[in-house]
Amino acid sequence: MSEIETKDRTKQLVFAYQLDAPPEKVWRALSIPAFRERWLPAEVEALSSVPGEEVRYRLREEKPPFLESVVTFQLAPNADGTELRIIHQLTDARLGQLPSPANSNQPLMLRAA
Repeated sequence: MSEIETKDRTKQLVFAYQLDAPPEKVWRALSIPAFRERWLPAEVEALSSVPGEEVRYRLREEKPPFLESVVTFQLAPNADGTELRIIHQLTDARLGQLPSPANSNQPLMLRAA
C-alpha cells in the first residue's frame, strides 16, 4: 500500500495485489453487479469503464459524515494471473471547507488589531 498526494492536495490510497486468477475472471467480479455486491456491499455509481482494464465507481459512506469518494480498479495481466490496483480517493466537496490543522506547516499569519 502507498499513499500519494495529488496536485489538488487531496490524498489517494493505492493498493496493489497479485491475484492467481485470469484478468477475465477478475473483471467479472468487478463489473457485474451481482458478483461485485458479494464483496463490495456498498451503493456504487459507475463513472467510467474501459472493459477488461479499468472501472471507476463513486461511493458514498452509509454512516455519518456520509463522505463521497471515487474508487478506481485497474487490471493488468501478469505471469501468475492478474495485477489489481485499487486507487481510493476522497472527493467529497466538504473536505475543501475544512480548516488546516495547527501542525500543517503552513505560513503563520498574524493580524494587527
